[in-house]
Amino acid sequence: MLNRLANKWILITGASSGFGAAAAQAFGAEKCRLLLGARRVDRLEEVAAQAREAGAPAAHVRALDVTKTSSVDEFATWVRAHTDKIDVLINNAGGALGLDTVAQGKDEDWETMMQSNVLGVLRMTRAALPLMVTNPGSYILNIGSIAGHVAYEGGAAYCAAKAGELQITRALRLELSGTGVRVGTIDPGMAATEFSVVRFKGDDTRAKKVYEGVEPLTAEDIAETLVWVASRPPHVCIDELLIKCTDQAAIHKLHRRKTA
Repeated sequence: MLNRLANKWILITGASSGFGAAAAQAFGAEKCRLLLGARRVDRLEEVAAQAREAGAPAAHVRALDVTKTSSVDEFATWVRAHTDKIDVLINNAGGALGLDTVAQGKDEDWETMMQSNVLGVLRMTRAALPLMVTNPGSYILNIGSIAGHVAYEGGAAYCAAKAGELQITRALRLELSGTGVRVGTIDPGMAATEFSVVRFKGDDTRAKKVYEGVEPLTAEDIAETLVWVASRPPHVCIDELLIKCTDQAAIHKLHRRKTA
């Protein structure tokens, strides 16, 4: 079977855990060359080593904080030292903080969510585009969320941020029409990663309750999807893909099994 991804350069933000780390393994298994960024470099080193074991001919890591323009610009300079093109950019860095109502919300949580999920996508894409617009068939894949489509109580800022990611994706596709650069968004529903631990600021007990009685998506499910989307031939663009676990009929409708 033809492997369209072998030796392609894949740039993944937020690659130290969750979807990003799983994507590094999945693309590594496809013999891709990886450029991995995140704030936790020690975790990145572990992910890179595992990706090499999976088959990646190269896996380079560097600290990256998408909430800071200087960090993104320095990362882009580092990328150009390794390659003159990017084949796939996966804007994965982001996440939620808190589940407060608007009345109880905290500025620092709101600002962090907007910086990482919205401005971070804009910054990283701007930095990567010079290495993509001369590479027809390249792909910008943004990690969105079902929250970008449907609001829920306590999720005002996060839902707004992911709705922003969705509109950035749509605008980019229009702006890049004619360049051959493809733009898509992968929007997961409930998935068992560090997402809830981060949202609840390290409260593991509260985080585990989110998934009680449910078989959620895994990071590997999303990674497999990213590989499939990225491996479509250059004339095929998967614009928007909403993925939910079978137990999640809708954002407010979950089938929960009784637990002991």
